[in-house]
Amino acid sequence: MKHPCFEVLTDLLCNNTNNFRSSNSFLKKENIFLLFKLTRMLQRIQTIYLAIVFIIVAVLPYVFPLWKLDGKDYMFNKEMLYVILFGLSTALTVISIISFAKRQHQFVLNRLNMILNLILLGLFVYRSLNLSGGTTAVPEKGIGMFLPIFSIVFLVLANKAIKKDEDLVKSVDRLR
Repeated sequence: MKHPCFEVLTDLLCNNTNNFRSSNSFLKKENIFLLFKLTRMLQRIQTIYLAIVFIIVAVLPYVFPLWKLDGKDYMFNKEMLYVILFGLSTALTVISIISFAKRQHQFVLNRLNMILNLILLGLFVYRSLNLSGGTTAVPEKGIGMFLPIFSIVFLVLANKAIKKDEDLVKSVDRLR
């Protein structure tokens, strides 16, 4: 379904293409098509969910510590394994956002991302249970340990929305 604003924009651009082309090279047909494709992608709720996952796995690990040991914050970038796993999760999220036209591919990428986040969560739990705080200091768990849980929740929501879109497309194909 097209939004009425897009129809007004296309009418405006189609009627005055010569004026726009001479003044600005951005408004060529290829760029306009790409802009419409991008706005179609942003209208889908799973793109919003995946953008939230991107923020959770790419930005928030730099903000929140995994745990505190002896009063010092232990960030994820102190161990290469965590850096690699968060990087892979970020890459899978970006690829999933970009492949919005291929719903089945996007669904599989999100499943792989969920498995990766479960592995990351398992490593965090294992590490937190084996932290030696000694007798003087008790290690405190930080919110950074729970980032994979939030990521998995939004990936599940995105997959539900993708499944709903896929079912809608299949039902429309049956009507034809």
